[in-house]
Order: sequence, then structure tokens, then C-alpha cells
Amino acid sequence: MEKLKENVEKVIMERFGKDSLIALATVEEGVPYVRTVDGYYDKGAFYVLTYALSNKMKQIAKNPVVAISGEWFAAHGTGSNLGWFCKKENQQIADKMKTLFAEWINNGHNNFEDENTCILRIELTDGVLFSDGIRYDIDFRK
Repeated sequence: MEKLKENVEKVIMERFGKDSLIALATVEEGVPYVRTVDGYYDKGAFYVLTYALSNKMKQIAKNPVVAISGEWFAAHGTGSNLGWFCKKENQQIADKMKTLFAEWINNGHNNFEDENTCILRIELTDGVLFSDGIRYDIDFRK
């Protein structure tokens, strides 16, 4: 498995460095759960605006190993709750989300006063990308 190369990073950024729908899989008591989430990719991780009391976040708290898939891309990673969206430490990521998700982020679905409105970070460990007829097996670990 090769380290993330510049050309592969470029393809991933083109596909997912914006408002992107991806499938997120978690496991609870040996049972897989898959749902579509809205996120974006940046420097080896996906970021998702979500709710801390959701089933996915409860499952990640018990078992942080997750899998994702999107446009000709699949990967494994570790999910972590970065905490409240409006927390000072999350300002840079939150500002980027506000820009990338501008079409829907303030549609009334999210309550930014609720401290359970949080950011899920999916730090990728390994994955596979298909681009221009080539398969890239990727090691995201530094």
C-alpha cells in the first residue's frame, strides 16, 4: 500500500473537498449500520456536521472504527467527536463548514445553540481510489 501521493490527494480533493454526500458505516454489537452523511474532505480526514446524541455518534463512542464510501472511493478510519460546533477550538473547521455548506447549513435543521450540535472527524487510515482506470491503494497514516 502506498502513501498518499500528490496526484491522488488532488483527485480526492476534487471529488470531496466540497459539500459531498458519502456513506458512513459504523458497527454496534457486530451489526453494521450505514447511512448517508454530508461532509467534506481535508488533509486526510472527513468532517461532518451532526448531533452528538444520534445513533451514529453513540456507536462511534463505543467503537470508533468506521468505513466510508463515495464516488469511486472507499476507506476505513477512526471517528471522533470534536465537540460543540461553536466551541472556540472548532472555529476554523466551523467557518469552513459554513462556507462549504452555505446552501443548507442555516435552513433551520441545525440548532447551533444546542451544545450537542457537533463535528464528527473521520481520520482516514487506508482506502482505495479509482481514477482514470487506475486503482490506488492508499495509506493515509503519516
